[in-house]
Amino acid sequence: MSASGQPITLLLLCLLGSATSSPVSMHTSAPPLLSQILPPSPTTLASPPSPSLSTPPPIISNSGEPTEKVRCPLSISPSTLMVRFGDPVTANCSVSRMDFLPLGWEVRLGAPSLSMGPFVVWSVDSMTEWNEKPSCFALSEQGGQCHINLTLTVYKPPDRVSISFVNHTGPMSEGHQYTLQCTVQHVAPVENLVVTFYRGQTALGQPQSNNNTEKKPVTEIFSLNITPSKEDDGVQYWCEAKLELGPDGPQLPPVVTSEKLTATVHFGPQLVCQTKLRVREGESLSCEVRGNPPPLVTWFRDGQVVSLPTNLSRKDAGKYTVSANGLFGQKNVTVEVEFLAGSGTTISCNRHFLLAGLLMQMINGL
Repeated sequence: MSASGQPITLLLLCLLGSATSSPVSMHTSAPPLLSQILPPSPTTLASPPSPSLSTPPPIISNSGEPTEKVRCPLSISPSTLMVRFGDPVTANCSVSRMDFLPLGWEVRLGAPSLSMGPFVVWSVDSMTEWNEKPSCFALSEQGGQCHINLTLTVYKPPDRVSISFVNHTGPMSEGHQYTLQCTVQHVAPVENLVVTFYRGQTALGQPQSNNNTEKKPVTEIFSLNITPSKEDDGVQYWCEAKLELGPDGPQLPPVVTSEKLTATVHFGPQLVCQTKLRVREGESLSCEVRGNPPPLVTWFRDGQVVSLPTNLSRKDAGKYTVSANGLFGQKNVTVEVEFLAGSGTTISCNRHFLLAGLLMQMINGL
């Protein structure tokens, strides 16, 4: 060690000799003598090692030569913190070797603290710093120093989540492509944000954000393309924003959902008819017509508009054309009507005669 470093070492040894076994917290108001051994200011301090501290700085002997490397004896509890913006935060740094003193915190938020005891606590009533990187340091008797960093994440759930269509209002048309967008307002950190689009209770997709470095709250817009069909008419679309903070986060991850967007899908017309109908007298003709808005249905016979037959007789046999006019065009189906042997009235009478015969047999058998 150079001659200029010997007075600092002697002062440190004197302080260690006079320190008691109980922790003594020393702050920025400490006497000038103690300030000579404070850690260098953040502007001149070399980059601290990683939390694992696999390669701690060497301990410097009085002769100025490095001695055997010693692992940094610092530990932080808890080692990882997930803090909601505005909530209080507390962390404790302790040292396992008394030849590594004093002990202190380097922080932006809260008063810097220094202790000649085995631990020192950093405590803040309200976390209002988004990029806080707390670091605990210790100085050795030989003049070396070591650091350990606290992994801290400050989070904030979204203020609001909303869903809408991009450049579209009103009903959709079947088979056309549309874009849903989910807007998540003022959330942090965005790298922990998971957004899911839903159709009813069915998840449609989870688009990812390209912003993985910003720690402060941001507003992000996520998009998803859909192609609706007639089955989507009346369904509800919505989206959900969740902060996945892992095992160190809250047991119930913060979740904010959007309002539900009810879809109106225009489609049709569609006709579901048999091309050959076999009916009995007294029955009626019918075809299933689908469409939104409901199509206009017209029945034709021999080119003439007719009312829908509801009580068929044999004179109604023949060919009919069903025409459905809807928003997207017109559909026609030709139906040939044939009559089966017998009629509804005949079958009803036969059933009565059969029941009467059975009843007479039962009476004769008594």
